[in-house]
Amino acid sequence: MGSMIRGLFIGRFQPPHWGHVWAIRDILNEINELIIVIGSAQFNYIIKDPFTIGERIWMLREALREGGVDLSRIVIVPIPNIENNAAWFGYLRSYVPPFQVAYTGNPFVAMLLREAGIEVRQQPLYDRQKYNSTRIRELMLKDDSRWEELVPKSVVEIVRRINGIERLKTIATGEAEPHKW
Repeated sequence: MGSMIRGLFIGRFQPPHWGHVWAIRDILNEINELIIVIGSAQFNYIIKDPFTIGERIWMLREALREGGVDLSRIVIVPIPNIENNAAWFGYLRSYVPPFQVAYTGNPFVAMLLREAGIEVRQQPLYDRQKYNSTRIRELMLKDDSRWEELVPKSVVEIVRRINGIERLKTIATGEAEPHKW
């Protein structure tokens, strides 16, 4: 197992889309195994993070399966956020198996990883303007069915099953703040 290279890919996957699937497929051409960290694991039912960690794991696995990714080469690890950025890498490392290289498009995350001595590579990007979760959530809110072309069919199905669009609309009205009893 000496030459086995394990990589790390971090995202929120709110929701997973084709850009994620294609990037992960490309990354697997460079390495043996990929740890996919789903960040902000504790957040849900808010406009930026409408889907729960369980729903995101479900969507991501189905999306990757639909995209022809060998799931035996994937480890999915949900990680809650922490406020302490200086301590972030040690925190991250405690959640994941050892890895040699990390893929991220986030300059801040890249900086923290490089400071910890990790090789950081930019994952292949696929039309970021088109394939991005923020835009997909905006299209959902507008009842614009174009969002469905940006994600695998399995993700569309799951969003429908969990009433994800209705959830997003309810959250957007601002009524979703939990009551402070």
